Amino acid sequence: MACYDIIGDIHGHADELKALLVELGYTPHSPGNGYRHPDRKVVFVGDFVDRGPAVADVIEIARATVEAGDGFAVMGNHEYNTITFHTPVPGKPDVWFRERTEKNLKQNQATRDQLSPSQLADAIAWFKTLPVALELDGIRVVHAAWRPQQINLIENVFKSLGRFSAAFLAESQSVGSELHKAVEEVLKGPELLLPEGLSIVDKAAHRRNTMRIKWYETPAGGTYRDYHLGSDQVPDAAINQDSVQGMTGYPSDSPPVFVGHYWLTGTPKPLATNVACTDYSVAKGGKLVAYRWDGEAVLSADKFHWCR
Repeated sequence: MACYDIIGDIHGHADELKALLVELGYTPHSPGNGYRHPDRKVVFVGDFVDRGPAVADVIEIARATVEAGDGFAVMGNHEYNTITFHTPVPGKPDVWFRERTEKNLKQNQATRDQLSPSQLADAIAWFKTLPVALELDGIRVVHAAWRPQQINLIENVFKSLGRFSAAFLAESQSVGSELHKAVEEVLKGPELLLPEGLSIVDKAAHRRNTMRIKWYETPAGGTYRDYHLGSDQVPDAAINQDSVQGMTGYPSDSPPVFVGHYWLTGTPKPLATNVACTDYSVAKGGKLVAYRWDGEAVLSADKFHWCR
């Protein structure tokens, strides 16, 4: 059985990435700027771009490592956002699949500032090749949530419309479509509407009336705070059970699944016996985290490694 090191959201922090890879026993290889381990492979959970100071270096390291066969990567929501932000809607001059709002411009600013037009086009071409989810030897990897029906839907639409083609993007950006829901849940995580009149301010300082949820747990009898996943404070009120119909959690006998995305803080530990998040907010002064998996069915806090 292969052994894997699953690394969380990097967001342009190349120095931390290099330090963590070296700590895990990887060394640079040439040609290219990838990293290699004699006995293991690295798996990136996505979100290479935006926010940090060395976006180009992060893309180069990850891509070279994957293309040399020394690792794997899945798409993060920031790669998807970059594709949609920079893809024009056919027949509509100056209209893009991701609106150029103040919020979206700010989110993509570091990537635009650091990549030349040719580098950006090359990066987007690579992003389009990334899977939205991976099943390897005994583990599953996805950026935000392992949602089998939604993952299968995305893959089927790829076959009919093409990978991130204009037709795919139009459907995936159409609020209310099944594809839009699938992309949102797999790459950004399922969300739950808060009770009327209540909202939270998330870590990006945006006010929201929805919250990210512990999709791997069943919500029966819990509160919104119990079922919230992330570092934001939410109301300690009983969940409206009608709003969580069909949320059955991630079975405890399923293969371990690794995610990023959730801006966790504190000391890394598994979310469940077979669920782990490796995003511990390196782009917000936290740490870049990896989980070193050696075949275990029950995940352990002792297997996390990190650097600041």
